Amino acid sequence: MSVPETQPTALVLTALPLEYDAVRAYVEKRRERVHRDGTRVEIGQLPSTTWHIAIAELGVGAGRAAALTTLLISWLNPEAVFFVGVAGSLKDDVGIGDVVIGTQVYEIHGGKQTPEGFQARPKAHSASHALVQSARSAVRDMADVRAHFMPIATGDVVLADAESEIAGYLRENYNDAGAIEMEGSGAAHAAHLNGQLDALVIRGISDRADAGKRDADAAGSQELAAKQAAAVTFAVLRKHRPRQGSSASSDPEEGPQRRGDGGATYGGDHIDFRGGTFYGPVTGKTDGRR
Repeated sequence: MSVPETQPTALVLTALPLEYDAVRAYVEKRRERVHRDGTRVEIGQLPSTTWHIAIAELGVGAGRAAALTTLLISWLNPEAVFFVGVAGSLKDDVGIGDVVIGTQVYEIHGGKQTPEGFQARPKAHSASHALVQSARSAVRDMADVRAHFMPIATGDVVLADAESEIAGYLRENYNDAGAIEMEGSGAAHAAHLNGQLDALVIRGISDRADAGKRDADAAGSQELAAKQAAAVTFAVLRKHRPRQGSSASSDPEEGPQRRGDGGATYGGDHIDFRGGTFYGPVTGKTDGRR
């Protein structure tokens, strides 16, 4: 009797409740899991795909996103990580309701203060080539989404004044960025430090990062932007193929499982040789179940 492969996991992260709700609408058969430190995720299925989807609402800020993304990667062993939500536009041609797919994510606060002024020292995290390619393919079929492939700026600031000092700083040092948000660089950095892990930041535009932000938010622009970003995210996952031979388990109660060279799966305190070949003695234990 053949044993089905465990399914690959995509980790989809948000900062705000409305972003989480937009993502959650795409995930079926959800069940909640709680890490020993109290961090919660819901894990479910993306219909008609092999993807398990783990979703989490992390709260605001790049530092928080980096720490919790690192924890979730270690716990859930995903092969793709997305940070999804709303952002402010930094370009005249990137409008409310548009979606920016981050080809790079900038950390905007690094630099050196000198007597001559502040000198920026930009740090950038490149997006996964495979995910960007999947996104380019996916959005061609989405007539109701206007997508832009551009860098995204991350900073611990809510920008609501286009004439402010920070707005000028962005124009001078990050003038190719299409959007500004608060968490993407933290998640991207955590994914980078974990090696061969595909990562992508997808942001729906909810305002123009100017004095009209409050009015735009009151008109429902954040809900629209979150829904558009979520729609693109799951269109990307429907295009993106898991790595060949992927068998990462998304069930934290079982722990990460991997397929060994001989076809066995191992995880926690057990090894399953069904469907594999083993040569040599085995010493093991049983809990009485069959």
